[in-house]
Amino acid sequence: MPTTAPPHEQAELLADCCAHVETRPELEARLARGVPLRIKLGLDPTSPDLHIGHAVVLRKLQQFVDHGHEVTLLIGDFTARIGDPSGRNSLRPPLADEAIVANMRTYAAQAGLVLDMERARLRYNSEWLEPLTLDGLIRLLAQTTVARMLDRNDFAARYAAGTPISLHEFLYPVAQAYDSVALRADVELGGSDQLFNLLMGRPYQAHAGQPAQICMTVPLLEGLDGAVKMSKSLGNHIGLAESADEQFGKTMRIPDELIVRYARLAVFRSQAACEELERALRDGRAAPMEEKKKIGQELVALYHGADAARLARERFESTVQRRELPREMPDVRAGDARKLVDLIVLAGFAASKREAERLIHGGGVKLDGIVVTAYDLTLTVKNPVVLSVGARKHARILPT
Repeated sequence: MPTTAPPHEQAELLADCCAHVETRPELEARLARGVPLRIKLGLDPTSPDLHIGHAVVLRKLQQFVDHGHEVTLLIGDFTARIGDPSGRNSLRPPLADEAIVANMRTYAAQAGLVLDMERARLRYNSEWLEPLTLDGLIRLLAQTTVARMLDRNDFAARYAAGTPISLHEFLYPVAQAYDSVALRADVELGGSDQLFNLLMGRPYQAHAGQPAQICMTVPLLEGLDGAVKMSKSLGNHIGLAESADEQFGKTMRIPDELIVRYARLAVFRSQAACEELERALRDGRAAPMEEKKKIGQELVALYHGADAARLARERFESTVQRRELPREMPDVRAGDARKLVDLIVLAGFAASKREAERLIHGGGVKLDGIVVTAYDLTLTVKNPVVLSVGARKHARILPT
């Protein structure tokens, strides 16, 4: 059952950290009924991994779980075939079915790092979108207009610039709206770039004789570059399933101007605590590097536990800041004479020889602490030698 907190108090807690709520009075009125609300969050399996940007909205979904509401994590296996046009200035190619299936395999497990999957329902929108007939699709499309679609900022900008907009892109917000009808959603969550899509569900539900859903969006977390939203395709992400050392090390790369934002959105500190942190940084009472370490440790603790977080911080301080070699590192048997690029791949520090060559050319590869720039170097290992790639990847190369 829902929490016994008064509707106003519960609405305030649930709306905390939201970028937009459409509308707050409706949320309070719905909560005042005293029955569990149906909450929906849709995620399209567009990549095999979730990152801490996804965790912002997943945590909001978990808050609804904690308040006793009926939560559905909706995997958009059908809408992923269309391709979400949100925030794009060009056509987004639909994903192949094989890629969708491969990506879906990891979503529930990774979402479970934030969301209690035992208390949430997992659904797939192909359940109701795939059986739609042409007649059914026409009925759905008849409920909105081209003018309404062009209210979207991204569509409007593309239309004004003469950039092509394919008709199938208009189907995406319609399909998402129908998801809300199928689930009879009381509340839909999403990132701030999803507001148009979420709002589309309200008239569709009204047309179906349902109460219009409350739309709640959370801010988008910028990536490590500080320029655009976090995305694996842009390489500016921190993955939910990444190792403790990777999560901590990547956090150290965030620009100083994002420290407060990461404190709020990545490790979920209160607004009051973040305001105090902002004042301390501005007044010089807090050092940016130290605050990044605190955020990094809190972040790793969320996904790997307090002990792993403490060790990740210690390893960063010794290997990156003091440039010490770690006490423990993997052993790699060289076998016969091997090219350096092969050893880098064998150690798992690069996915391919071409990537290994790029690392060498970039000056990021060392043997026993000495930078190596010859990508065609062949090693005959007679004594152990330490291979280092960057500041955090080390392996002991051993003779056969």
